[in-house]
Amino acid sequence: MLVPVEYKSVSKWVRVPKVEDVYNYSEFLQGVLAKFNLPGLTSLMLKDSTGVEVDSDIFDELLNSSRVSFKAFTEECNEGSFLSDGSSSSSDSTIRLESTKAWKRQLIEGPPDSSSARDIVNAALHSKPGGDQVIKEYEKKNSLCDGIRRKMINILVADMVESHGRIPPAHVRITYALGITTLFPNLKDPDSKNGYEHFYDHQSGSGYLAWRLKTVQRNSAQEIEKSKVSFQGGPKTHRSMHSPVRQLSGDEGNEAMSVMRHSSDITLVQDKMKATFQQRQKVVQDRATASTVLDLFPRFLDTSGLIEQDFTMLFGEVVSESDDGVWDCEVAAILLVLHLLPPTSKGKKSQVKISAKDAAGRLVKFLRVGKSIETFLKDTGPAQPFLLCVGERNDSIQHFYIVMDQKAIPCKTQTGVAAFDELFKAHFAFAVSYDEALCNFYTFIQTTVYGIDVGSVKESPRVKEIRARLLHSSV
Repeated sequence: MLVPVEYKSVSKWVRVPKVEDVYNYSEFLQGVLAKFNLPGLTSLMLKDSTGVEVDSDIFDELLNSSRVSFKAFTEECNEGSFLSDGSSSSSDSTIRLESTKAWKRQLIEGPPDSSSARDIVNAALHSKPGGDQVIKEYEKKNSLCDGIRRKMINILVADMVESHGRIPPAHVRITYALGITTLFPNLKDPDSKNGYEHFYDHQSGSGYLAWRLKTVQRNSAQEIEKSKVSFQGGPKTHRSMHSPVRQLSGDEGNEAMSVMRHSSDITLVQDKMKATFQQRQKVVQDRATASTVLDLFPRFLDTSGLIEQDFTMLFGEVVSESDDGVWDCEVAAILLVLHLLPPTSKGKKSQVKISAKDAAGRLVKFLRVGKSIETFLKDTGPAQPFLLCVGERNDSIQHFYIVMDQKAIPCKTQTGVAAFDELFKAHFAFAVSYDEALCNFYTFIQTTVYGIDVGSVKESPRVKEIRARLLHSSV
């Protein structure tokens, strides 16, 4: 990779070397020195185009998450002031990578105040949905199971990103890591230097918090890249609510989420879900929090009909399908469409083109009765939403589920047509993009069957051709 670097109002392209698939900060600084003919022992400080200092621990993440440019400054090691001549009084044999600012020195020499760090983590868990479950788990067991620990990390990273951006500074990450082990002392590692390195290690840039941040940044970068070629219309489009239901937010919203989490009253759950619809839309439309929606609103997993309800909140009753059997004559057409609109290969010509049969495997999967759904879900990976059919045979299905984020959401009505109807609507309820291999197929269903974003969403010529054939054959 080549990036532009400015030094003393002169800009040059500098190559960023990779070591074991990681962009190397130290070697990059050496390259900057060589490019601008600076002495090999000169200390450098890097800032991005917004003036934010760039440290070694976030260098690789920053380059992977966005297109960046840098400004290089020389600094005197003893006083920490910027020099204009590029000279340095340092006699060290290596470039000093850490900043000389006072707060940076403090981070290197010792951790931040543990009481303040504990309060930050405690406040985040108490203010975010699902945080109370983490605290209760620890109070009960003096530890956290893997699932609850992952939930805690997701909550804290979302809070961190919300307050400090997608690439929070190292001292912020350290504060959250220290806060975890201070609030939950049994999570502290007695064999490490500070006890919190398994949550965030400043030296290596590793740990649960760092890994989750990388996932958020990678997903964000992918979405940004997709947005460059995306078109208006589709599941991820921001839409206004078509419902008179009063929406709850803030403390009221959090209280409603807590109440319905443990309620056995289905009507109450449905009402609270309606009242928190806008709050849920904020979650699914935010790249940093979208993957947590089923953790924050787990009643999707055990209460059928909530996807249909959210879909109706988005579009009203106009595009909601009825259960009077009108789809019977269209099922064959839908199955035919999947084969008439096979996925097209994109990108390099060497990319293997997926077959219509393989595309169908991304739409529907079969699991024989008696086999473990939990084991099946663990092996699915980060696939786009698909329909899981459970039965004795492929032609004898007993249960239908929508699988998303390795979780199974039971369908409201146990018929193939109704299950597919709910699968399609799930993309809009959770603001999830279509599987690329099924994009033409889903776009056809979206515009031709449901009449959503007609004229604004991009359709391939093949989609338009098939619609024309079907419409003309029905008249």
